[in-house]
Amino acid sequence: MAEDNARLNEKRGRIAFRAWRRGFREADLVLGPFVEREGPSLTEAELDELKALLNIDDQYLYAWIIGREPTPAEHETPLMARIRTFMRDHVAAVVAQGAG
Repeated sequence: MAEDNARLNEKRGRIAFRAWRRGFREADLVLGPFVEREGPSLTEAELDELKALLNIDDQYLYAWIIGREPTPAEHETPLMARIRTFMRDHVAAVVAQGAG
């Protein structure tokens, strides 16, 4: 059990690193905070799904998150919906604090 937790924590750490260092600032500002706040509650299957999303080019992934482009069916999942909800709430909170 401890070994499984250590493995999952390592996976979360790798995903967090990738989420914050996308090279596309707007994606960083959504995905990094999302992983920080929601990552601990993600299941292993959701972590695998998130890892797959992080392999997608930023321009496409960010366009899906903000709704500028339709999300392909295989990526239109509850996790994507969670990311979108987080983005709306996170951006609204940041703007309310005067960062917009």
